[in-house]
Amino acid sequence: MAWLLYGAYGYTGELIARRALDKGDEPPILAGRREAPLRALAEELGLEWRAFPLGGTPDRRADHLEGVDAVLHVAGPFSQTSAPMVRACLARGAHYLDVTGEVDVFEAVFARDEEARQAGVTLLPGVGFDVVPSDCLAAALASRLPEACRLELAIYSESQETSQGTAKSMLEGVSQGGRVRRRGRLERVSFGHATRVVAFPPGRRRCVAIPWGDLSTAYRSTGIEEITTYMAQPALAIAGTRLANLAAPILSLGPVQRRLNRWIERNVSGPSESTRERAQTHVWGRVEDRWGVALEGSVTTPEAYRFTADSALACLERVRAGDAPAGAQTPSLAFGAEFVTGLEDVCWRLPAARLASE
Repeated sequence: MAWLLYGAYGYTGELIARRALDKGDEPPILAGRREAPLRALAEELGLEWRAFPLGGTPDRRADHLEGVDAVLHVAGPFSQTSAPMVRACLARGAHYLDVTGEVDVFEAVFARDEEARQAGVTLLPGVGFDVVPSDCLAAALASRLPEACRLELAIYSESQETSQGTAKSMLEGVSQGGRVRRRGRLERVSFGHATRVVAFPPGRRRCVAIPWGDLSTAYRSTGIEEITTYMAQPALAIAGTRLANLAAPILSLGPVQRRLNRWIERNVSGPSESTRERAQTHVWGRVEDRWGVALEGSVTTPEAYRFTADSALACLERVRAGDAPAGAQTPSLAFGAEFVTGLEDVCWRLPAARLASE
């Protein structure tokens, strides 16, 4: 059996395909919607390819997965592409992995947990920078403070460059406003509704609340009912989040989204190779229990897209080897909180365990 990389000619997809070949891993079948760029990449790399859209009937989509035991899905925005690929994987009995960071996508995949268990299929969204480091950090901190009821996570990237797919997902997210988890439920709030200063390993940074996928995954991994996620941003960008709330009704309009997406396609190319090799990304986490006992920790990884390529391939290898349970999983539930520390150039800083009674 083979594995299929859907969205292979995108920025992240091409990185993953080339990284798999560089490592000597089993090569993927390249796949995507557009034949021309797919064929060009496949011929350059000497790989099999399959061009097909994600529309049509579930049976038709499943036909394209013949001979495939796992799909690594990297074609965003995942709000539009994840559900049809998940349905195809369940119909074919193939494992599903993706690199989404979108809260609603995680929630939709997790809602199919029982269906996946019955099919003997692993559904593992978020196998890239979103959300492997943050999910593993959240699980590690929660295990050290068993009565934790509040979790905060923050991300600081030394590179502010994004791929086209990430930029499109961020645009879509801004138009939908902010999110937090309160009393175990996802709640809508204004975009950038809160700020805080975080002591990342390189230094203190001001962060703004952003609806990261950990609002879904960390809750599933830890059971903590109060979760807020942040991202370090320059002061001007933080001020801009408030303007985004005023513009949200306009940004959510279809014609506006399409026009901005075309601008992204013309002007966004993703981090350069030198940036991927040089930059680091840092995740900070804090848990607190009802008595006010708190623990903090952090994890430092290579630049986010470089990390994503390695992390996604490592997750794929373990899922195909049968190391992940059937059903809808998070990275830490599938492989344990220390999974992230086995990846290249990753280090974390964790406190000793504390008991609520201390």
